[in-house]
Amino acid sequence: MRIPLSWLREFAQVPAGATAEDVMAELVKVGFEEEAVHRPTDTLQGPIVVGQVLSLVKEPQSNGKTINWCQVRVVPEGQEQTLTGEGIDPSGVQGIICGAHNFVEGDKVVVTLPGAVLPGDFHISARKTYGHLSAGMIASVRELGIGDDHDGILVLSRIGLDPEIGTDAMELLGLYDEAAEINVTPDRGYAFSIRGVAREYAHATGTSFSDPAAKVQAPAELTGGYGVKLNDDAPIYGKPGCDRFVARTVRGVDATLPTPAWMTSRLRLAGIRSISLPVDISNYVMLELGQPLHFYDQDKLSGDIVVRRAVAGEKLTTLDGKERSLDMEDLLITDDSGPIGVAGVMGGASTEVSEATSTVLIEAAHFEEVSIARSRRRHKLPSEASKRFERGVDWQVANVAAQRAVDLLIELAGGAADDAGTDVGTAPDAVTIALPASFAAERIGIDFTEEQIVTSLVDLGAIVDKADGGWTVSAPSWRNDLETKEDLSEEIARLVGYDQIPATLPVAPPGRGLTRVQQQRRRLIQAFADAGLTEVLAYPFVSKAANDTFGVAEEGAPRSAVKLANPISEEQGFLRTSILPGLIEVAKRNHSRGFRDLAVFEAGLVFLPAGEVGTASIPPLGVKPADEVLDALYDGVPDQPLHIAAVLTGHDSPAAANHTPRPWDWADALDIARLAGDVLGVEVVVSQGSHQAFHPGRAARLSLRSGEVVGYAGELHPKLLAAQDMPERSVALEINADVLFEAAADVIVARHISTFPVATQDVALVVAQEVPADDVLSALRDGAGELLEDVALFDVYAGKGIEDGKKSLAFSLRFRAADRTLTAEEASAARENAVALAAKRFGAVQR
Repeated sequence: MRIPLSWLREFAQVPAGATAEDVMAELVKVGFEEEAVHRPTDTLQGPIVVGQVLSLVKEPQSNGKTINWCQVRVVPEGQEQTLTGEGIDPSGVQGIICGAHNFVEGDKVVVTLPGAVLPGDFHISARKTYGHLSAGMIASVRELGIGDDHDGILVLSRIGLDPEIGTDAMELLGLYDEAAEINVTPDRGYAFSIRGVAREYAHATGTSFSDPAAKVQAPAELTGGYGVKLNDDAPIYGKPGCDRFVARTVRGVDATLPTPAWMTSRLRLAGIRSISLPVDISNYVMLELGQPLHFYDQDKLSGDIVVRRAVAGEKLTTLDGKERSLDMEDLLITDDSGPIGVAGVMGGASTEVSEATSTVLIEAAHFEEVSIARSRRRHKLPSEASKRFERGVDWQVANVAAQRAVDLLIELAGGAADDAGTDVGTAPDAVTIALPASFAAERIGIDFTEEQIVTSLVDLGAIVDKADGGWTVSAPSWRNDLETKEDLSEEIARLVGYDQIPATLPVAPPGRGLTRVQQQRRRLIQAFADAGLTEVLAYPFVSKAANDTFGVAEEGAPRSAVKLANPISEEQGFLRTSILPGLIEVAKRNHSRGFRDLAVFEAGLVFLPAGEVGTASIPPLGVKPADEVLDALYDGVPDQPLHIAAVLTGHDSPAAANHTPRPWDWADALDIARLAGDVLGVEVVVSQGSHQAFHPGRAARLSLRSGEVVGYAGELHPKLLAAQDMPERSVALEINADVLFEAAADVIVARHISTFPVATQDVALVVAQEVPADDVLSALRDGAGELLEDVALFDVYAGKGIEDGKKSLAFSLRFRAADRTLTAEEASAARENAVALAAKRFGAVQR
């Protein structure tokens, strides 16, 4: 919201010398965020004055262009020029070359004299051109930076101005004014108006506030006006789509009259382009009071206005010239001809006010917030009106805004208002909140006095009545966000001052700290980071195809997922059942930007629904739900285990002199999976596995000793990598961390490190091709006994010298005793025992 300071000063006590920065500094105190400062003088500097064209001589040029050699008086006749400098004529008459042709002798124009600076850092100076010394420029609105039109220079009489020659044009056009821009949060729609911001400025500074609505003399009752019917008897979103509609008629309007400079200046600073006098008046009132208006050419209406929902197949051409197919949930403004506007969003072209309009029908209505918001999103049609309606507009201000528009049309457009008018609808029930005396202090942590509480609420515009143990508070009509005692407590804290809230940190109870699971989670994430992987955060929203591929191991297996009711993107309309789709998207985005060597991981929740999700019973606000209600809510929440996953592509390190980087492969994925178990004190068993997202022959199943599967690791499927435009041989892993946490020991006991030397022996065993190497390794470990410190596979061979259907597995065995140096005979005996068990289980033959 942009706030022109001259406008704000009409209703709040802003010091004369205050800047936009000063105003924003005050508004920050009451919870607004600074956005920007809009100050024309930052890019526009004088001398810029009003001049009158004394003579105009057209001079055709050899290039086919005709220029005007003008003599322009910039000082009143009989007075001397007080400005000095190169190019300033002491006589007060400047010779100026101008290429525009929309002015004549006698017109008063804006003249930028030598020394002036225009937007774009364009410096004005005297220069010789077309055979003349041109000392200045006759300016257009675009050159002054106050509009986009470039139909020619700005002729002041055409915008209703007849100033004295030599007048400061910047002051005349309001260019010394400035605007402060603040960010308005969705719950504070009242601040999308000068009225609302002025009230907040008064709160922040402790000064008085003059309500612009109180200055308008609106009739207490309106009858006999244009016919209006509200036909929304079956509300879709809990409330009628329209619960108030005020209509006023103004006749004899001259829509061709120019908008006054003071109004266009304020609209421009507020970020709204001047269009025509009637449209500018409607926008001006909306910005001033926060009530959007719509003007109809009453002569184009046929029959009564009816507010209703759309019916199937209806269409409407809106003011932007686009034909729109209407949805049955759209709230419409209609007459006998059909739809003439999408309520609260945009009017229709068929009843648009034009220069030929003489009778204006003013609409000031109150619409239901959700209905307007959904129509705006559905038609991708943002507007200043919908921005306010979907955040909530003051029900009580509709007739005041209509009267303000009537007054301006009479004053500026020469109209005459009908005494009759229309005001139909039913006022909503006032929101009454019980506020216990001690609640705000307990909630905020400040011992508020009774005076602070009552004064803050009264300043808000609330009605405060004393009650047993506290107060009964009736929220003001413009604050539809105040519904509970918690809301009131926050307002009290805001107006008393956030700086009054003590900065205290909670003291943790002695003997407590992170929970067991919190410690395990931190240890696991830190281990992945220490291993050289980069933690990322991916979106939890994925496509159905991604869940089908990664959510279950077997293709076609049953899989359930949570479908979003209102997704950001229809293509990503489900909550993830696996983390890998998001990691792959992160990798793809990095690859597209030239980063090919990646090792990324994420620890996050996945969503695994089982049975019915959600509940039809939503408990009310402000009251703790009963245990059975909470149980029903929790039963409808899907299981959300913590998973940790990683994707590795490219090489393990950058290329460098005398260094050849190694490509990531499936073994790295297995090592990281084992690392996850090591840091938690859980043995992760690696075995041959299959998963539709992984390579058929290079995938491992990760499980516990109990047989419970905790995840998969290995090389991603070649077809998947090709479809995702990922590098070949990319590898990944995903583990259910919650299962590891449950299996982890409370205390991890470090293994004793023996000081005695190790005895190493190798063995090569020939087994059938289908026998997993990990199973053979497990047999060797079991057979070797307690002397075995470690066993590792270091070679797999199949070919010459090995029988068809067989393979050779070479293992390195490390033996060590805790209390002595092993003899060669003891190590060999342990090895033979290991080989014997492998032979018994798998028919292994030593090479």
